[in-house]
Amino acid sequence: MRIPRTGRFALGLTVVSVPLALALLGPVFAGGPGPRAASFTLGGGHWLGTDFVGRDVWGQVLHGGRPVVLTALAATALAYLVALPVGLLSALTRHRWLEELLMRPLDVLIAVPSLLLILLAATVFSPGAVGLALLVALAHVPDAARLVRAAAAEAAARPAVEALRMQGETWWRTAVGYVGRSMLRTLAADAGTRLTGVLYLVATAAFLGVGVAPDAADWAVMVDRNRTGLFVQPWAVVVPAVLIVALTTGTNLLFDAALDKGGRRTRKGTRS
Repeated sequence: MRIPRTGRFALGLTVVSVPLALALLGPVFAGGPGPRAASFTLGGGHWLGTDFVGRDVWGQVLHGGRPVVLTALAATALAYLVALPVGLLSALTRHRWLEELLMRPLDVLIAVPSLLLILLAATVFSPGAVGLALLVALAHVPDAARLVRAAAAEAAARPAVEALRMQGETWWRTAVGYVGRSMLRTLAADAGTRLTGVLYLVATAAFLGVGVAPDAADWAVMVDRNRTGLFVQPWAVVVPAVLIVALTTGTNLLFDAALDKGGRRTRKGTRS
């Protein structure tokens, strides 16, 4: 049974709103750190218990979402900021050497696994949150640029683009005004999937201690540091893990619902 588009949109919005609200507004209502208690205990004023060093889990949850969400959003935006002009220019240029100059270095970079690239960089310098966002963006630029190039090349092969060139339209208007609009649906589909991949990569890097302090208030770090007490005090692991999964799942549901709406409009216009 297929869920209607409005149902999927409502479901996605419901699922993603909880972790997103906690990530963005949590630090505002969290207050200062309270007194520490014994590690991995329940009760005693801590309704989600305490973590591996006796801190209140609920307070850590309120503080721990913003680094994950902001780093993932920044990395995704940075990846497209580089991939879009590179992909468009390589698809629309008539100079083969320029296309090779733009795409071949990315082919070398795409051969290196994303997590390995981040770990190799972490052995040279301590990236921090900004550095982690840049590294994750760099890891996603090659395949994002290849996707943009493929979508742009398909749109550029249409007779409408040749007609625009014959009319003397500028490269900017051709690239952005026609080709860019033609590939919006493809980019939207990729953005939903890519944001999910970026979230998992950021969370994995934080899980391994890259870009964050070992005891930082971060959902991924909470899963890593508290897993030794999973069977004693499970909330310290289950709650942040569920929030990460809800954030990625809800994001995909929202993009799927939006794309389904766009697809129905396209099919309706074709039938007309």
